[in-house]
Amino acid sequence: MAGPKRVVIVDDSPSFCSMWRRFFEERYGEKVAVEIFLDPLQALKEVRPDIGLLVLDLEMPGLDGIKFLEFAAAKGVDRRRVVISSGRDADDLHRLFPPGRCLAVINKDDPAQQEAFLMILESVMRKP
Repeated sequence: MAGPKRVVIVDDSPSFCSMWRRFFEERYGEKVAVEIFLDPLQALKEVRPDIGLLVLDLEMPGLDGIKFLEFAAAKGVDRRRVVISSGRDADDLHRLFPPGRCLAVINKDDPAQQEAFLMILESVMRKP
């Protein structure tokens, strides 16, 4: 049996990170190992291809989500394992991240977007 799925959350909002950590741990328990990074530059040091899911904030000081995604992909992270989150309008996010650039983009504040994210998450968590 494989070990826990490595879930990495990179977001400069402590409350957002705490909320997602609780969500993943309550929903998936020992099936996940959640790592939180408030500093994207620190997170880059820990980026490896073994990430099962990378939840990445688009707007962060020091390094935005677009550049972080490109660095992560260059280090071997599968783009189909990356979700970009933002407070921006969903249409704007889809313009910035056309299909294939990452798994999904979600608006942090839109309940419908969060529901879609939960369906995507279930699919990702079932994959080896």
